[in-house]
Amino acid sequence: MTYLPLPTRYDNGMEYARCGHSGILLPKISLGFWHNFGSVDPYERSREITHFAFDHGITHFDLANNYGPVYGSAEETMGRLMDDSFRPYRDELFISTKAGYDMWPGPYGNWGSRKYLMASLDQSLRRMHLDYVDLFYSHRYDPETPLEETLQALVDIVRSGKALYVGISRWPLPALKVADEYLRQRDVPLLIFQDKLNMLDREPEENGTLQYCRDHGIGFISFSPLAQGLLTNRYLNGVPDDSRMAKGKFLRKEMLTPTLLAQLEEWNGQAQQRGETLAQMALAWILQHEGVTSVLVGASSTRQLQDNLSAIGASPLNK
Repeated sequence: MTYLPLPTRYDNGMEYARCGHSGILLPKISLGFWHNFGSVDPYERSREITHFAFDHGITHFDLANNYGPVYGSAEETMGRLMDDSFRPYRDELFISTKAGYDMWPGPYGNWGSRKYLMASLDQSLRRMHLDYVDLFYSHRYDPETPLEETLQALVDIVRSGKALYVGISRWPLPALKVADEYLRQRDVPLLIFQDKLNMLDREPEENGTLQYCRDHGIGFISFSPLAQGLLTNRYLNGVPDDSRMAKGKFLRKEMLTPTLLAQLEEWNGQAQQRGETLAQMALAWILQHEGVTSVLVGASSTRQLQDNLSAIGASPLNK
């Protein structure tokens, strides 16, 4: 069936924030493809979630070369979605991808070399059936490759027309400062910095990264805003058999200590007093930080995504 997005998609309550000192506005809630969009996931569910997202004003879809599983399959899902649904609306979408983690065997399929970044982006474009991405990230800091090589590759990628903007993810603050200056001098300013920021992990706030981005006109986008599901009601009454923690890949049962559980229960009580879920309060906590442009949420259902969208416009809370 032909997909026709809701004509009210920009009137459904989504708010947009300016990304640093750029012309780009990003939705305060963006959709990440890290989980739930790979080859192991039902395509129809992925299609339902992305349709719901776009119908509710989410214009930013965030991917990476190794998202799946299997590696590359989330981008293949994006390519199928482009062909099935989103091709007529490409100019309304802001699509990002990344390279930095292991992707193929041998010395050229990992880290931050010019060869790897450029080859990976070409592969990503083929998988997503796109001529360009709106944003291309260096997915992680490479301590061995000269920063100038990685950064010049980003400059040349923009100049080639294969990406409109560039970003970096989880680089240490000294390297972020080098990147900011290098890219600015070459008229390819750093659009955005991606890092983990949530109520359980406040490192970007504490180490000065968020302040630097705010002071230098660089956007900031938070991934893992719900701490892999810890900042939801998912684990308040034990570990469900079908949960991410039960599978033990990204969350381990020993992480849910009595101290952490007590903290989550306290926050959940505060959320209930506010008439919110713990997840909504956790997202609102991030969004109230000055300099935060957007938060990346994952979703395994439209109901879950709807719950996350309710965080927009929530009243401020004590940080």
